[in-house]
Amino acid sequence: MRAYERLWRYVQVNTTSCEANEQVTPSGAGEFNLANLLADEMKELGLRGVFVDDHAYAYGFLPATAGLEGKTPLGFIAHIDTVDDCGGTDTHPQLIKHYDGQPIALGTSGKVIDPAMFPHLKDCVGKTLMTTDGTSVLGADDKAGVAEIMTLCERLIAEKIPHGPLSVCFTPDEEIGHGASLLDLEKFGARLAYTCDGSAPNEIEYETFNAAQAKVRFTGLSVHPGSAKDTMINAMLVAMEFNSLLPADEIPAKTEGREGFFHLTDAQGDVSSACLQYIIRDHDAAIFEARKQKLLEITDALNAKYGAGTVVCELRDQYRNMAEVVRQHPESIAIAEAAIRAVGLEPVSQPVRGGTDGSQLSYRGLPCPNLGTGGYGFHGPYEHAVAEEMDVCVEILLHVVEGYTK
Repeated sequence: MRAYERLWRYVQVNTTSCEANEQVTPSGAGEFNLANLLADEMKELGLRGVFVDDHAYAYGFLPATAGLEGKTPLGFIAHIDTVDDCGGTDTHPQLIKHYDGQPIALGTSGKVIDPAMFPHLKDCVGKTLMTTDGTSVLGADDKAGVAEIMTLCERLIAEKIPHGPLSVCFTPDEEIGHGASLLDLEKFGARLAYTCDGSAPNEIEYETFNAAQAKVRFTGLSVHPGSAKDTMINAMLVAMEFNSLLPADEIPAKTEGREGFFHLTDAQGDVSSACLQYIIRDHDAAIFEARKQKLLEITDALNAKYGAGTVVCELRDQYRNMAEVVRQHPESIAIAEAAIRAVGLEPVSQPVRGGTDGSQLSYRGLPCPNLGTGGYGFHGPYEHAVAEEMDVCVEILLHVVEGYTK
């Protein structure tokens, strides 16, 4: 079975993760449905020791081919959850065969995937594309990676391709920052691994943001506005003042490359109380720490101005820049780059303006670069995948496995 055929099945299983329910893993009940489906499929393919744990992590294993037992235990990881960035959670995919290079209408939504928006489409004429109908994300992030890992396993078994010890895990809740937190590294057993959660097939990513989340609470003093002079403290206005004290140009809309940012993601409030939520990002560890300190300094300044306890800032680290760990294992990069060249492509590495499961896993002791999947336009209704590029990604994974047998 080709990888895109698996993707077609997987995207129709609703696995939306829910940040409001992040205290529970998985945060979306549908994630168990896909985890169990994948476990059944792994068993049918012939993987050993397959199981789904209490948190919807689906594991499978391929013992080494005779004579290769001493090779590096290798892992492949992809996440099963999807975001809900379009207001819809059920996915109705479209398959466009023999793409003609023209704009693609997304069902009856009125939305169109235009090659002017996605220049890579000029190289996709004649290929097979999978898109949304404009009412949801597609879920190629990261079910394309799931499909490619499953197809890799099928090829290794069916074609009797030599390999060392291999482990597979499909994780929940990556989109809300918890995808690797409960992965059992001892049971997984790999010493090096790759996430398949990127975009173009020639991508190899190993430099991510350092990431934190801030919840800033404001307590006001509400009195009648007619007698408020020198008494009222309007929590919403204090919140606005807090945000105004952050660097105005250090936001996602005005930064790129390795430039970090403060991103206001949610704001609620009234006169008595208010709350702002931010995510903080930076590739540089020292600047990242300075960004967190900036929030605390503003908190202290406003408390000095309005009274102790007016502002409370809660900071929580989410993940770290995996480059600090992966660079200590250059073979993980060299083998992936050789695999990409083996299919006729030139490897490209860009700093990721985000994170992957590999960010957490690398810091937990499992070096874990990220590979492409042939999916594009993630986190929106314009998400799409290219079937032929997914085939190339499978070939790259096969060459990665081969690289570790030598």
